[in-house]
Amino acid sequence: MSMLTPPGMGGKYRITGKRIPHMRRPPNRRRIVLGAVATVAVFGLAGWGTVQLVEVFTGGTGEHHPSAAQKKDGNCKGAGDARAARRAAPVPKPGDITVNVYNATPRGGLAKITADELERRGFRIGRVGNAEEDFDKKVDGTGVLLGPREALDGAMKVLGTQLAGTEAKTDDREGQDIDLVLGTAYAALTPKEQADKALAALTDPPRQQPSPSASATAC
Repeated sequence: MSMLTPPGMGGKYRITGKRIPHMRRPPNRRRIVLGAVATVAVFGLAGWGTVQLVEVFTGGTGEHHPSAAQKKDGNCKGAGDARAARRAAPVPKPGDITVNVYNATPRGGLAKITADELERRGFRIGRVGNAEEDFDKKVDGTGVLLGPREALDGAMKVLGTQLAGTEAKTDDREGQDIDLVLGTAYAALTPKEQADKALAALTDPPRQQPSPSASATAC
């Protein structure tokens, strides 16, 4: 029997060997719980830090940021609405436009001849006579169209189809009348056939479907 075997114990309970057995401490539950909590806290902080880094490098703030495509879509939509509004604006007919015809050239009777021809083409005629001092003998080109700002894309363009090469200007006048001041280079109105074609193209422009590449470029 080994000297390590307590008295009275033998057989299968006999201790053999030369090492003294040690009793293992019971597990400390408090340490286990604290270790688990610490592990969870470490992983939680690591995850939160990752999210913060992603937001820093992507510009995220927790709010929804529209993508470039969405912004582009919005811009294109706004531009398209503006173009549609301009196209939808009705172009006045010659009978809705009153034209004052003034002669700024040395040639007599030119305003009356021009006014009569415009009247035959459907325009309403207002005043006819010599140009005021600001324009008299001072218009070198074909002529000047003078009217309110809101008539720039309407009545003035319609009248411009009857006389090529005119210069359009606006003022702060009251009313919608358009002044046609004939300049030194003026000879006659645009031939009626050509003027009618230009007027038709202005009032009813051909509709063309833009290609996808053209649409993308425009946006």
